[in-house]
Amino acid sequence: MATTYSPSSGSRSVLDRLFALHERGTSVEREVIAGLATFMTMAYIIFVNPQILKTAGMPVEAVAAATCIAAAIPTLIMGLWANYPFALASGMGLNAALAMQATRPGMDWQTMMGVIVVEGAIVTILVLTRVREQVMQAIPMNLKRAIGVGIGIFIAFLGLQHAGWVLKGPEGVALTHGAFTSKGTLVSTVGVLLMMLLLAFRVRGAILLGILGTAVIAVIADRLTPGTPALTTLPERWLAIPDFSTFGQANILGALQPALVGVIFAFLITDFFDTMGTVIGIGGQGGFLDEKGNLPRLNRVLLTDSLAAVWGGLCGASSVTTYIESAAGISEGGRTGLTSVVVSMLFLLSLLFAPLVGVVPAVATAPALIIVGYLMIRVVHEMDFDTVEEGIPAFLTMLLIPFTQSISFGIGVGFISHVVVMLLRGRGREVSPWMYGIALLFAISFAWGG
Repeated sequence: MATTYSPSSGSRSVLDRLFALHERGTSVEREVIAGLATFMTMAYIIFVNPQILKTAGMPVEAVAAATCIAAAIPTLIMGLWANYPFALASGMGLNAALAMQATRPGMDWQTMMGVIVVEGAIVTILVLTRVREQVMQAIPMNLKRAIGVGIGIFIAFLGLQHAGWVLKGPEGVALTHGAFTSKGTLVSTVGVLLMMLLLAFRVRGAILLGILGTAVIAVIADRLTPGTPALTTLPERWLAIPDFSTFGQANILGALQPALVGVIFAFLITDFFDTMGTVIGIGGQGGFLDEKGNLPRLNRVLLTDSLAAVWGGLCGASSVTTYIESAAGISEGGRTGLTSVVVSMLFLLSLLFAPLVGVVPAVATAPALIIVGYLMIRVVHEMDFDTVEEGIPAFLTMLLIPFTQSISFGIGVGFISHVVVMLLRGRGREVSPWMYGIALLFAISFAWGG
């Protein structure tokens, strides 16, 4: 039975009244600690996002600033409006897919940021019209999990490449292994071991601490081997005015070309379902779900998340989404939006330290990509591979996303194969009309050459 709060509202602090701290059984101190925990577990994105988007030709310091501001504003809105301890930042997987797409002939990062704005706007419309919940229920859970697993493998694959463990093979061989005699590969290997130990001992902020620790090791390695190519470059300054040169550069009109329909849809699907799974998962952990398993004020959460994707594209930071790392703060007792406000303030403070991002080399962020990939594929044990109708489409999705380095292709094949096998098995009536429509859109996109 809930305890009745007897003192008058005047005796309660402003923060208590604004966030209903007493009603949720928490305090300012607990919420601040929770905010620090969440920030520590997700702040690696400040280092990783610039390194990923750098491959698309984007300036590192500008992307670092964009990453901070793109995370800070939606997280602040989530805290003040939705009053949940959910933090948002540039989504892993989508940023890698964006960078890959941006390097293709005739494409650039400005157009891909336009794709993010467009897909975010579409998701916003779907939230406002409440279509999102209907589509969410239509797609088999196995396929939803397969998309996350496939992206996780994709991220890990990028990390393996940056670490030097996987290299482009000689003629006639697609890939081969690297050599552990390379300084960069050795540093990354130590970084992976360091993160494994930190995670094994449940150290809070293991990924962030692992990145920083690996960066320090890279600096030491450079000093011990002066005759070899340097892994790090120390900045001329430690503090600087944030570089906002990526802001407002999204080419929205360029993103509306027919050839990008499949890409937009692929980004939309990933954003669409990742958020739903994350929100319900961490909502259950925090005890926010009602007796029917529904999250109160869900529309506020989903609307904030969808608008965050638009904001991320406008900032030049890739799509911004709700982070599963919010679970760290909830584990520390965070129960209100004050936790998110703390995270937002820390991201804003990080704007001043953008030059430090350049110190962190790709060999230091590579272990993080590998570990994040591992964290994303852990749901594979919950997947059904015993039933052909469930297993094969999921299997194809998981394999084709990383092997083709195309999220849209992997998702499309998975959806189409699910519809086809269900029809051939005489179970077509069990497939939702939404799935038929989505599969048809993908088939048209493939026939178009997308």
